[in-house]
Amino acid sequence: MRKMLMIASAAALLAPAAAYAQDGSSLPLGMEPYIGLMAGYHDFDSDNRGPLTRNCNGASGCVDGAVIEAVGGVNVPVGPVFVGVEGNWARGFSGIDWEYGVYGRFGARAGKSGLIYVKGGRQWIDPDGPGNKDDDWSYGMGVEVGPQDIGLGGLTRASGVRLRLEASTYDFQSIRPTAGIIYHF
Repeated sequence: MRKMLMIASAAALLAPAAAYAQDGSSLPLGMEPYIGLMAGYHDFDSDNRGPLTRNCNGASGCVDGAVIEAVGGVNVPVGPVFVGVEGNWARGFSGIDWEYGVYGRFGARAGKSGLIYVKGGRQWIDPDGPGNKDDDWSYGMGVEVGPQDIGLGGLTRASGVRLRLEASTYDFQSIRPTAGIIYHF
């Protein structure tokens, strides 16, 4: 039920933004929608005794694993800073079956096309195999670097493509570094 609610919420949030982006209209309140694809590794603490821990021949934290993640959201500029909302959906390769979440974001512009931000929200994790599903608070921070900030402005012109580097934690019991490409409309 939670998955369906989150998918419906994300679709309701992003569909109008995508429609505005397609016809070239300006978005209300200067909204800046984006989508992206990221990859990383979710590494739980070896001392984790929380609900995601399961019996792995005596090893704790065995839900660790690589993930590939789709993200989508909207930023609203407020002077030199921005606020926004973001949703994610990730598929694990080992240890983690699915992850999905919703976050609030706050940050500042950096350079011509970059962003520095912090985020906080709720993340749901479904371990691979016989583990307990869990949801808890998640926090993170990251940067987005646009082509103009790294000297590629002439190569990519006015492209909305940015490189994102991010680190997040699941209730301070894990570290989840990710990197990927974000496209801003």
